[in-house]
Amino acid sequence: MVLQFFDAQKKKRLLIPFFNTAISAGFPSAADDFIDRKLDLNEYLIKHPAATYFVRVQGESMKDVGINTGDLLLVDRSLDIKSGSIVIAAIDGEFTVKRVIKKNDGLYLVPENESYKAIKIDEEDEFQIFGVVKNVIKSI
Repeated sequence: MVLQFFDAQKKKRLLIPFFNTAISAGFPSAADDFIDRKLDLNEYLIKHPAATYFVRVQGESMKDVGINTGDLLLVDRSLDIKSGSIVIAAIDGEFTVKRVIKKNDGLYLVPENESYKAIKIDEEDEFQIFGVVKNVIKSI
């Protein structure tokens, strides 16, 4: 898996029209004729600007949770890492995105694709977590 890193900068406000109406994924419904307010995506997505960055994903090890090649991940370094969190980690100098799971016998980096195997973190491994994935931004 290849990850490409980008800084998140919250210098400029970007206000986009926001329709505060649920959109039906089944039968069509009448749309409201007005915009409720403007939404600043920086404010909505980035809670800790100094600790936030973006990563572009290359690889399919997390496809079963909707993380695919070309997606942008918003990562927050300030959040506590819990068992079950999806994280950006480096193991022996290689960056990866995986779910971190703590078990009685140790720590694991677990893919969300049955074609890949979990990675058990051993004491001799050079290992570091670089943040928790908070959002996936993708084109459809």
